[in-house]
Amino acid sequence: MTKRLSALAVSAIIAGGFLVTSVPAHAASPAGGGAVVAKAATRCDPREMRQQIARLRTKAAQLRRLGEDAAARRALSQAAALQKRLDACQKAEREQSKPFPG
Repeated sequence: MTKRLSALAVSAIIAGGFLVTSVPAHAASPAGGGAVVAKAATRCDPREMRQQIARLRTKAAQLRRLGEDAAARRALSQAAALQKRLDACQKAEREQSKPFPG
């Protein structure tokens, strides 16, 4: 009888541990997938993004002339982030036009 109870207890602990470790992993995946779909649905306007990048770079140059180095670095990092997003968007559009990307 004690062997049955201990075997039952061990199997319940193993099953409970399996459920505790597997359920959060499955619960987190739909939110990540939805975020990817929402991000992929956004469109980018290359002309407007280039204008924003140019404005940020001229703003950074002006701030640097005024001695505001921290603000100039922030503007340049924003311009770099926009440039990176523009490059990714253009790459996605190029890859989308191919029948078999790779």
